[in-house]
Amino acid sequence: MQGQVSHWSTNAAVVERALRDTSRRLDEYQQAVEASRNQQKALQQRKLEQQTALEGLDVEKNQLHQDEGRINAEIDVLQQQIEPAEKALTALDKQYNDLQGDQMTAQQGVSVADRYATQAQLEMTRIGESIESLRRRIEEDFGLVALEYTGDNVGPTPLPLDGMVQELPKVKELSPETEDAISRQRAQLRRLGAINPEAQVEYRSVKERYDFLTNQVGDLKKADQDLREVIAELDELMKREFRKTFDAVAVEFREMFTRLFGGGSARLILTDADNVAETGIDIEARLPGRREQGLSLLSGGERSLTAVALIFSLLKVSPTPFCVMDEVDAMLDEANVGRFCDLLRELSETTQFIVITHNRNTVQTADVIYGITMGRDSASQMISLRLDEVSEEMVR
Repeated sequence: MQGQVSHWSTNAAVVERALRDTSRRLDEYQQAVEASRNQQKALQQRKLEQQTALEGLDVEKNQLHQDEGRINAEIDVLQQQIEPAEKALTALDKQYNDLQGDQMTAQQGVSVADRYATQAQLEMTRIGESIESLRRRIEEDFGLVALEYTGDNVGPTPLPLDGMVQELPKVKELSPETEDAISRQRAQLRRLGAINPEAQVEYRSVKERYDFLTNQVGDLKKADQDLREVIAELDELMKREFRKTFDAVAVEFREMFTRLFGGGSARLILTDADNVAETGIDIEARLPGRREQGLSLLSGGERSLTAVALIFSLLKVSPTPFCVMDEVDAMLDEANVGRFCDLLRELSETTQFIVITHNRNTVQTADVIYGITMGRDSASQMISLRLDEVSEEMVR
């Protein structure tokens, strides 16, 4: 009997311990179920949030599609506006170059016209003096005689004294006054020399030459006036174009300076704004954290970066097919070189840059690298490398 009691006591202890273990595991399972339920609720909440976000993204996607269509339409409109503007700009550049050539030609024409006018004026003066001298000689020689000359006459032309000469009384003795007068007249005749029967022909020839040169001088003066009017129009056009280009470059220069220096400001100033044809241009810069000062007070690297800002602003306003830069980054620190490379990459869409540099950051910006090295025969040779192709091969 005692043995059975011990047996059942042992069984009861075992069952009780199994019950406790089962109860503990049940609690754990209940906790796990509760955690799973909480996790399920959290997942459902996240699912709802993601569905809401997805719906928002769908709405945003539709809006972006609409915006994309609108932007594409605006791009098409702008492209249609850009093409005529570019053609007009090209035509204006050609017209400007033609006007510059016309101005140079006009200035040369004015110089030639001035020279011809001076020569013609001197010739007119000389001819006028010759005519005046001939007129005086004719008046002195033929003032009291009506000179008539034809090509058929041979020998001295007879004086028209018909009906004027009468038989003079014979004079046996002349008074001293008469003798002196006769001597003076004979001396004057000797000084005058022989009569030139071709004087009238020479006079007509010189007169024709004089009239011709007078007309030439009139034409030259008119041409000179026309050329001066053309030059004045060209000067006015050049002033307008210069002012327009200067204002555009000044705006781009302020932006380029701020981007290259990471702050600050700068401006272009005309030294004589009232005289655009002969004015100079000064640069005033204010670096970040410093007061405004002239270009001469900046360091070498700061001046280099300012010059780069000016060059980039010129290229921004009027892009050129290519631009050569020789170690412009030699005095720049790493941060400034990075900003320089960013702008270089941006402007390379419209201008091809040929940059001579020893800076590795600038080299990494290039599409193609050309280098000079010494070959096995100790002779210099050129090597080239396309970085864009190397990058694509590394990606593959």
